[in-house]
Amino acid sequence: MSTRCFLLLLWAVSAQADFFHFDSISNVSTYYFNYIYCNIWEGECQPNQDDATQQVPTRDIWAGFPQDYMSLLHQWYCSLGQCCESGDCRITNNITGLARDLQTKLHGQHLAQSVVLKAIQGFINNPESNKPLTLSFHGWSGTGKNFVARIIADNLYRDGVKSECVRLFIAPFHFPHARLVDTYKGQLREAIRDMVLRCPQTLFIFDEAEKLHPGLIDAIKPFMDHYDNVDGVSYRRAIFLFLSNIGGTTINDVALDFWHSGQNREDIGMEDLEHRLRAETMESQGGFAQSELMSGHLIDFFVPFLPLEYRHIKLCARDAYAARGLETDEATLDEVAKAMLYVPKEERLFSAQGCKSIPQRINFFLP
Repeated sequence: MSTRCFLLLLWAVSAQADFFHFDSISNVSTYYFNYIYCNIWEGECQPNQDDATQQVPTRDIWAGFPQDYMSLLHQWYCSLGQCCESGDCRITNNITGLARDLQTKLHGQHLAQSVVLKAIQGFINNPESNKPLTLSFHGWSGTGKNFVARIIADNLYRDGVKSECVRLFIAPFHFPHARLVDTYKGQLREAIRDMVLRCPQTLFIFDEAEKLHPGLIDAIKPFMDHYDNVDGVSYRRAIFLFLSNIGGTTINDVALDFWHSGQNREDIGMEDLEHRLRAETMESQGGFAQSELMSGHLIDFFVPFLPLEYRHIKLCARDAYAARGLETDEATLDEVAKAMLYVPKEERLFSAQGCKSIPQRINFFLP
């Protein structure tokens, strides 16, 4: 609702004076004017929480106030992101939604579904955690690593990846020059510190993490360690996600072995992958293997993303059509899936591109 509508609402409130004490009306009006001035117009003011005009009015002030007017005012104020039944409005922590989205939107990734939900739910339900939550996503491009990161953001934060409590870093884009690593260190530490100070629960996503300079990871290692605080700031309610292609070959080899032996891919367990994935990560080139993040055992969960099969590609195509509000049929989905590249060449078992290119690919099949 616009500020103009809000002022009209206050006029309507004044017209209903028989419902109120005028001192309460004055206090409420002063509070909302101060809020607009300080936050919308960004005036130079220093809110004083001891001052009644700087405190959110309690519902008691509205005793006898018509419900329709009260609902309008409440909706307007909440639309500015300043009120919730509990906690910070920017943070939703919708675990039910997270579980639903992982189950219905993520295809062919039973391990990621299970591990991510368990890790996030455990962290959210344990406000006294002794360290931030650090997850490392591994697998081929297009298997769902970025997609799951977005699902996490969408369900933990009202504004998803656009939330001021969420920050995405893409290694080649944000930190392209090795010679500037010392400059990047300071910038990265400051960015993380500032966000943690602004938000009681933060999410940091590092895409293409294998391309991070080891010194850059070590610069923020204290933020992920078992410390009460670092220079007076606690990072224990932060979540760090590292996304990389490291381990993709190992994951694919395990999936292929299961297929050759006639076992279902859904029978692949973490015990089949975690040790090998950790070992390959330690031996790989780049920031991960050489950083204290690995040697200090600060990654809580290594999350494998399995290669996608033909049937999973069809499901991704179905979702892409649905996202555009388009109806489709099995024949069209088959056409989209058949147009993808599969490996090994002999068996054409796993999609080499995953689902990443599906939204663009279906353009060729539209009438």
